Amino acid sequence: MATYLTPTLAWRRLREGNDRFVSGESLHPNQDASRRSSLVEHQHPFAVIFGCADSRLAAEIIFDLGLGDAFVVRTAGQVIDDAVLGSLEYSISVLGVPLIVVLGHDSCGAVIATKSAVDTGQMPVGFIRDLVERITPSVLTARRNGQEDVNDMVVEHVKQTSQRLVDSSRVISAAIDSGRAAVIGLSYRLAEGRADLVSGIGEL
Repeated sequence: MATYLTPTLAWRRLREGNDRFVSGESLHPNQDASRRSSLVEHQHPFAVIFGCADSRLAAEIIFDLGLGDAFVVRTAGQVIDDAVLGSLEYSISVLGVPLIVVLGHDSCGAVIATKSAVDTGQMPVGFIRDLVERITPSVLTARRNGQEDVNDMVVEHVKQTSQRLVDSSRVISAAIDSGRAAVIGLSYRLAEGRADLVSGIGEL
């Protein structure tokens, strides 16, 4: 059963799938009718992927996964809210998933919008403003570190989001402290299709 995987083995499986995707050798596993039938009564995903909602960041494709392999949560700019935390806690406490992946990507529109708002002082309207407000600390931290490139800001946001998950959720932090789970941050490169490891919390 997939949930018996350690965080290390779960990350290896994701990395191997991403390698296949990058090289154009995807296997498209667990996508047939028999797999669909086997999952009717239960699911045992081996990773939860919390990623940006960008249409180019389809988690099951870029990690060469199939039905039942990953529990996927997505918001623009991988911004955390209560529903996200509840979903991630469900994956850890009920499904027993050993690995949380925070997945950002280069040229992220939400981070670009936040950088623009910081530069101009003009906030977007509607609920997009909420996204920008939540990403602003990452943009400001990157700037304090001398990083003006949007993609460096994306990496900083992935790191801060990963840490915020652990700081905000007792369920997640307890799973990490016990060695049962880990959180990793990945930054995806749109052109190459590669997901690079940029941070890790817990034993890998």
